[in-house]
Amino acid sequence: MKSTKFQPSLPGYPSGKTHDTHHQLKPVLTGFDLILLGIGAIVGGGIFVLTGIAAATKAGPAVLISYIIAAFACCFAALAYAELAAALKGCGSAYSYSKAGFGTTVSWIVGWALILEYAIATASCAVGWSGYVIALLKSLNLHFPTWLAKAPEQDGLLNLPAVIILALIAVILSLGVKNGARLNKIMITIKFAAIFLFIYIASHHVNFSNWHPFNPFGWHGIMSGAAFVFFTYIGFDAVSTAAEETINPQRNMPIGIIGSLLICTALYIIVSSLLTLIVPYKTLNVSSPITTALTAVGSHIGAAIVSVGTIAGLTTVILAFYYGLTRIILAMSRDHLLPHSLAKFNHKTQTPLIIVLITGAIMALAAAFVPLDVLVSIVNMGTLTAFAIVCAGVIVMRHTHPDLPRPFKVPGTPVVPAIGVLLCLYLMISLPLSTWFHFLTWMVIGLIFYFSYGYRRTKQKKENNK
Repeated sequence: MKSTKFQPSLPGYPSGKTHDTHHQLKPVLTGFDLILLGIGAIVGGGIFVLTGIAAATKAGPAVLISYIIAAFACCFAALAYAELAAALKGCGSAYSYSKAGFGTTVSWIVGWALILEYAIATASCAVGWSGYVIALLKSLNLHFPTWLAKAPEQDGLLNLPAVIILALIAVILSLGVKNGARLNKIMITIKFAAIFLFIYIASHHVNFSNWHPFNPFGWHGIMSGAAFVFFTYIGFDAVSTAAEETINPQRNMPIGIIGSLLICTALYIIVSSLLTLIVPYKTLNVSSPITTALTAVGSHIGAAIVSVGTIAGLTTVILAFYYGLTRIILAMSRDHLLPHSLAKFNHKTQTPLIIVLITGAIMALAAAFVPLDVLVSIVNMGTLTAFAIVCAGVIVMRHTHPDLPRPFKVPGTPVVPAIGVLLCLYLMISLPLSTWFHFLTWMVIGLIFYFSYGYRRTKQKKENNK
């Protein structure tokens, strides 16, 4: 059996240890692919759904400041991700980085948080996708049964369109990552066309009176909005999960992470500004704020076209999040924290087919039977936890592994990553208590599983490797 060296001598990456080719991913992605993967994950639910809700309920027109603050915090995390992704080639994202910097227990906490984050984000985007599809069908006088598009809590039976899109994405990922990358490029083209169409139409209906008052909820509202929309920036974490499948990751990972973040931040600021300028912010507490705003200014055709772009945009987000989830679970199963049998590959497509199918089934159940607001409630906590630990990991590894080759370095270390940690913690404090409760409950369940299963398995693995 062929084998290849996987990592330098780091905690969790023993020197000289190998991964057999049955559990090995093939490098096929370029820096451009990674930028598109990041854009596919970042530009979607935020622009098309959460911007309106955040403006109406959190920050008013000052939501654009919320986006700037969230992006500012993400910049520090993105720099930390870029350094660690370039230095530590692997598929586990923040999980792998925390393992190298802090050891197995902390990496389990991060990985467990990321599993929750990605699964819920994927399911919630599928529910949002379903809402836009139903709205588009309605505009075409094609009426889909409402009881087949709502969760039982919303007086429906199940959300069937959400299940269908997750099944389709599962098929695409099962056929290989390059096929997903091709679909991503097509969908991103459609998505950007829709966004630029909105920008063009909205620029002709600007009314600055809609910015009075500009900050109706005060500073607390701006920070609550920043914590709320932080969900929209987790896409560059999905980029870092692709390190093992990236050609020349030392060069291309920083390009993909930082490039996608900068492009998407500019788009968020422009779109959120125009959205609150063309209609009163109080009217935006809907699942389709952009199409609602365009309809309000009389652009019905534009609203229909943008709906198609929105569906394409949410498709790319589902694809990116679903992909990231499978790679995190793959990394954890390789380390025996989860059953090692999950890491088996389909030889023909070179994909972890078992993981794709199991996670798809679980997310389909969540999307079918759980309302959107419940799904979204705890995603940000997992994201902020992971980002804070990655920022701290840069500081720790500069001391514990000073000789590790770093093709990209965070400037101003340790000050810059330390600011990233503090900003993430500040945003976490801005989240509601119910979010903390749900997240801590999930973490307690994870720790019970870890100490009853994963800890013993990894300890046994280390003893066998001696």
